Amino acid sequence: MNLRPHKLVILLQDLEFGGTQRYALNLLRYLDRNLFSPELWVLRRGADMASSAIDAGIKVVWLSRLPWVTPLALMNLLVKLIVCRPRILYTLTVVPNIWGRLFGRAAGVPAIVSGYRGLFPRQHERWLWPLSRRIICNAEALKDIMCSRLAVDPDRISVIPNGVDTEFFSPRERREANVPTVVFIGRFVEEKAPLDLLKAFEEMIKKLPAARLDMVGKGPLYNKLKDYVRSKSLESRVRLIPATGEIMPFLNRAWIFAIASVKEASPNVIIEAMSVGLPVVATRVGGIPELVIDGETGILVEPGKPRDIGSALLGLITDRPRRQAMGLRARQRVLDMYTLGNMVRHTEKMLIEAMDDGNY
Repeated sequence: MNLRPHKLVILLQDLEFGGTQRYALNLLRYLDRNLFSPELWVLRRGADMASSAIDAGIKVVWLSRLPWVTPLALMNLLVKLIVCRPRILYTLTVVPNIWGRLFGRAAGVPAIVSGYRGLFPRQHERWLWPLSRRIICNAEALKDIMCSRLAVDPDRISVIPNGVDTEFFSPRERREANVPTVVFIGRFVEEKAPLDLLKAFEEMIKKLPAARLDMVGKGPLYNKLKDYVRSKSLESRVRLIPATGEIMPFLNRAWIFAIASVKEASPNVIIEAMSVGLPVVATRVGGIPELVIDGETGILVEPGKPRDIGSALLGLITDRPRRQAMGLRARQRVLDMYTLGNMVRHTEKMLIEAMDDGNY
């Protein structure tokens, strides 16, 4: 009987700030080293979270330091797979899910696992899913899409919700700001609809001019958001803050977490906000309704309706008992369902099953 830990490689495109990257680092940090010997392989430059990986003692292998995924990076991936022969290859994000599976099968990796964490990623799932022994989704909504639209065998899919460190993301140091403060943390991209959130906030402050909005992130819409803030003379009420790994100061001072996405999977940051004790105002898309219980831990509205978001925000800000009760229930929901320990243990079990599964 082989008692040595199984060599596991997690393949990412980059280590820029993002929910998938945080998920990968959390998983690598807490995997049972008696079961697995893990490494993180990265296809291109983008090192916002590299220091966090190093501090956690995670071995990071850079396949390229260029700002994009080059043919050389892909060749390095193939060669390294052939030479190192990991027992398990776990691919995350679009490019790794495509090339990791193709090259992993070519290199004879015994068990390939792929992560599906976006609603409609361009990773050719209809044709590539048979290369995966297991596919991990973080929401039932994603599994439904894969089965109904992409013809994936449901038996290949394991739904494992995101998990957070509830000791770190704790209400222990929460101190609401002196003025009503809404926070958004995420990428400034079309899918997140940050401009809708700005418009919602603009509607809200017509009745509550003392309110403030913190938007923490980066992305291609940054300049558009900045121009909108300037054109509407919102500079004293809206802060556009560069993305950072230190998000607790913003969660601790906020009254509400808000996100206006028009397309979404299962944002880890919503669980982090709930774990801190924040009620959530969000749109009813993707896996968000699996996280936020409408009327209990937050308020859900239809996407593309800034006025409705603004009304939900105003209602919570002006009803402190309801807001605080929602925050307490949000925290308890995370403790019951979305702990880091639960996520890691379920993932370990699935990885072991992938190695033992002969139907491949």
